[in-house]
Amino acid sequence: MIKNGHHAVSEPSREACANPGAAACSPEKRKRVVRVWCDGCYDMVHYGHSNQLRQAKAMGDYLIVGVHSDEEIAKHKGPPVFTQPERYKMVRAIKWVDEIVEGAPYVTTLETLEKYNCDFCVHGDDITLTVDGKDTYEEVKRMDRYRECKRTQGVSTTDLVGRMLLMTKAHHSNIDSSEYQQHTDNFGKGPKGHSPWTGVSQFLQTSQKIIQFASGKEPQTADTIIYVAGAFDLFHIGHVDFLETVYKQADRPYVIVGLHFDQEVNRYKGKNYPIMNVHERTLSVLACRYVSEVVIGAPYTVGKDLLDHFKVDLVCHGKTEVFPDKDGSDPYAVPKKRGIFHTVDSGNGLTTDDIVQRIIENRLQYEARNQKKEAKEMAVIEAMKKREEKTQEQESLHSV
Repeated sequence: MIKNGHHAVSEPSREACANPGAAACSPEKRKRVVRVWCDGCYDMVHYGHSNQLRQAKAMGDYLIVGVHSDEEIAKHKGPPVFTQPERYKMVRAIKWVDEIVEGAPYVTTLETLEKYNCDFCVHGDDITLTVDGKDTYEEVKRMDRYRECKRTQGVSTTDLVGRMLLMTKAHHSNIDSSEYQQHTDNFGKGPKGHSPWTGVSQFLQTSQKIIQFASGKEPQTADTIIYVAGAFDLFHIGHVDFLETVYKQADRPYVIVGLHFDQEVNRYKGKNYPIMNVHERTLSVLACRYVSEVVIGAPYTVGKDLLDHFKVDLVCHGKTEVFPDKDGSDPYAVPKKRGIFHTVDSGNGLTTDDIVQRIIENRLQYEARNQKKEAKEMAVIEAMKKREEKTQEQESLHSV
């Protein structure tokens, strides 16, 4: 049995044979594909979303993800940061997703589960409310077609937006500072907000989490080993398009992504970059279906040792500017000399800078959106508390 939240989910892929007395059953009879449904806005997709989808996939065999339209999100929450085509493409790139449903309804009904032949739906242990303050999973919960997975601590879209608006170089190491706390309070929650679903907590990386996200596959003899390097900060659709283009450079690609340490990224990008620290960026990149391996804290210069160690066949870089190393040298001089350097054009020029600009331009709308969300969550918590107190009162009266 897989224990999950309040529900015990039976071992998903096994089904008893029609004739238990038979000596052997056909594989078809022995196995039934368990189809799992997840849905959401998937706006500013981060490793928390990916971790939810990873957990959901582990509960079954085939994962279908419903992604809401811009119109639905605007109605219930406020304006999304990314457009619906961008959000659809982002979710498709997450390696645990088998299929996506575009423009999925905001409220999850039995009708939706039946339409896509799903056994149950999975959501995190936070709450999602409609514009009227109703639980969007009320119906499927009532019919026992709902399963819960653990929310990933240390990241939320609210928190990321707060980091973007905070112009300090050390925001990821100063998460407890009064400046950071005051900023996120004012941006995300309002000074009196105490919702457990919107709060900020520090992300703590573990080897177990990296193992869960990693493919664990070694390169095979016939594979073409392709190396790319960068910050891959706020992992977004521009990165996905680039990695997909890199992946298509070979028939059997094995893509290794070198991630630079935070100090290195700050050296060449400046401002308050990176928005996400190297541990967060590692998980975001590992969740992408086009990536086989990640080098955590890769050297800025792609030198002989790195190329020989990983037996690299091809080094790729996008159309973005290549900053020189500390000594002014070209970080790609060696692969260029070997004739294995290739500039790829993904056709998507979106950068992390562009996303930060989108946030700043719409800052007031996002502030209003998050304060509204917080108020709704607090109202639900209050109602749940009152209901619990009432139940306890009735129980004590009965026991007298």
